[in-house]
Amino acid sequence: MSGAARRYGYLGPEGTFTDAALGGALAARGEPGAERVPLPSVDAALSAVRAGDLDAAMVPMENSVEGGVPATLDGLAGGEPLVVVAEALVPVAFVLAARAGTRREDVRVVSTHTHAQAQCRGWLAEHLPAAGYVPSSSTAAAAAGLAPDAPVAGYEAALCAEVAAERYGLEVLARDVGDTAGAVTRFVLVGRPTAPPPPTGADRTSVIAFQPEDHPGMLLELLEQFSSRGVNLTRIESRPTGDALGRYCFAIDAEGHVEDARVAEALLGLHRFCAQVRFLGSYPRADGLPVVVRPGTEDGAFADAHAWLDAVRAGRTPPA
Repeated sequence: MSGAARRYGYLGPEGTFTDAALGGALAARGEPGAERVPLPSVDAALSAVRAGDLDAAMVPMENSVEGGVPATLDGLAGGEPLVVVAEALVPVAFVLAARAGTRREDVRVVSTHTHAQAQCRGWLAEHLPAAGYVPSSSTAAAAAGLAPDAPVAGYEAALCAEVAAERYGLEVLARDVGDTAGAVTRFVLVGRPTAPPPPTGADRTSVIAFQPEDHPGMLLELLEQFSSRGVNLTRIESRPTGDALGRYCFAIDAEGHVEDARVAEALLGLHRFCAQVRFLGSYPRADGLPVVVRPGTEDGAFADAHAWLDAVRAGRTPPA
């Protein structure tokens, strides 16, 4: 897509939290005027990037309440490789919205994304105990289904962002809907493979590691590739590979950058140990938290160790 205006996809329609995440990321990257393309699903967004129809796509990676997003994890674990080039954190606050004139007592069925429903399960049980639930591809899609010009939906209310309620002309029946104050969703901007951005000192590296043959201590051996090099993990989550019962891969986020010696050494160890390792990128953390480097795991410490080994192999007196 060289020479063309850059195009970014996101889990749509307009008004999703993913839409908000992309808007913030583009502003931070100095591209507020880039074309933004809503897609109906995570799979559709990733497929469009792989096909070259988009430069990158913003998709949800994990939520502070519900954990990882299976559609994104599975989409990155299979298919042509993609890499994360940036991330964004978005506070998640829901409203209960409906068409004008709808009362809360009129609501018999609520629609929203499955992750949103899980985050509001307690509120719904307390305030709408008799209401059923219909899953939607996104929170904004649930709101769009109730727009005044939309066909009659099979539900009376949607859980969505307030901006989506405004976008689709809905009335807000309740605000601050949710079971956990301060919930946050982490989104990632995904593109085709490219060299990672330079390290900043506040970076994250993501990989998907496919387990070798199953044996006692397998997971411990995998974790030791990081712990023995002083690399802290911020997330590890297992996902079935789908080829056989009991076969798993592990989605791993680690502090640091692939240019850091300790991270590079951990990835080399992982590659020797695992059946396959898919590198998902090294990129700046959205929260800007600097990585704390333990003594003995600095780049210089690894360089000194290699110099010592080179001297031993050459028959020279090794440096102290």
